[in-house]
Amino acid sequence: GTVMKRAFLSGWGAALLGKQGGIMRSLTTTAAPVLTCFNPADGTVSREVPMDTYDTVRIKYGKARQAQKEWCKVPLEERMEVLKAFSGLLEQRGDTLAEVLTLDMGKPIEQAKAEISFTRRRIAFFLEHTAKVCAPCTVKGDETKGEVITYEPLGVVANISAWNYPYFVGSNVFIPALLTGNAVLYKPSEYAVGTGLAIRDLLHESGVPQDVFATAIGTGDVGRMVMMQAVDGVFFTGSMATGKKIAEAVGRRMIKMQLELGGKDPTYVCDDADLEEAATALADGAMYNAGQGCCSVERIYVHKKVYDAFMETFLKEVRAFKVGTPSNPSTYIGPLARKSQLSVLEEQVNDAVKKGAKLECGGRRIANNTGFYFSPTVLSAVNHSMDVMHEESFGPIIGIQSVQNDADAIILMNDTKYGLTAGVFTKNPMRARAILSEVDAATVYRNCCDRVSPSLP
Repeated sequence: GTVMKRAFLSGWGAALLGKQGGIMRSLTTTAAPVLTCFNPADGTVSREVPMDTYDTVRIKYGKARQAQKEWCKVPLEERMEVLKAFSGLLEQRGDTLAEVLTLDMGKPIEQAKAEISFTRRRIAFFLEHTAKVCAPCTVKGDETKGEVITYEPLGVVANISAWNYPYFVGSNVFIPALLTGNAVLYKPSEYAVGTGLAIRDLLHESGVPQDVFATAIGTGDVGRMVMMQAVDGVFFTGSMATGKKIAEAVGRRMIKMQLELGGKDPTYVCDDADLEEAATALADGAMYNAGQGCCSVERIYVHKKVYDAFMETFLKEVRAFKVGTPSNPSTYIGPLARKSQLSVLEEQVNDAVKKGAKLECGGRRIANNTGFYFSPTVLSAVNHSMDVMHEESFGPIIGIQSVQNDADAIILMNDTKYGLTAGVFTKNPMRARAILSEVDAATVYRNCCDRVSPSLP
């Protein structure tokens, strides 16, 4: 006889990036609720989209449940061709899709194009490895009996995605889920609705059956409606607060759950570091996408011997960044996706200055602008009594603290409730390994930061 052990890897290799958000929205009082979305660059209404209700979500779930039974019977090779076609459409229509993303959440147009291009590399990774990873494995056997591990779809999965990198973060879940025969209820962030609908349309055009990939449009309430269905897995990228609520609600159901939450990612600049390289990389790591990334650098520690020299070079880099309309190809820092985050950043700056920090640049909303812009902000003379050094910022703001030595840096880097990424700049690889081996972080870097590889989880 043959003993079969069933397991599954839906969401395998899932996302590093992102934080769940939502567009400023309003609900009409009519029978059909409408989501009103705003352009972060100027505060004007960008689109109004019908919202899902509990009934429409329930119907979509029921159809997905039935459609998945047929989709999982489609040979893997054919499913791979469908997702390869999706990647091809991303390439063909990349410029137009980037414009939609920029309108959705204010990402500078060149960075939007880069995200779409990078997503294609991630899809290529899944296309290359899924067949090998999910192949049946005979672990023990002889002529009369065998023990085999096989991999089967979960069924219908809920993918509650993020706004800051909607293509990359979303594809980390829905691409492997679809490849391995699942149906997906996809809840795009209310701050990236246009992009979520574009993803849906491209997948359907590529050959994914309509009911196999269905969107649920709305605010967090619609996300809760999705999770109320009898889904077989929940995959969420977003805030720690929302992640805790999901864990409490989903955990008792004994189904697959995967959460990628926030970060307060630190980097340490050693006294032997290439300061030009470190300052250039860390300025980009802190300010890229207006600092709205889970892997963004949010704390910098610098050895006291090189602190002044590093600060001079770092400030020169930050002051050279062009802040402007995100549709302009020369813009490096655009608006924040969420107007409410402006107040969060202002409060962090005020708290730090009140407690003794020095405001080197920025620190305020950009005047005479109707968009959600915050000036690139650098704080020195900071310490861990300040919110900016332990609460997630998610904006173009960074605190830089001088440290006595490596041991001091390690203690401060670990003084956090988060643990996503961390880095060190040093010319000595053994020193880097020694420091990073004592830092509690899932991904660690040497002489780079805010780096996401399509070949890593």
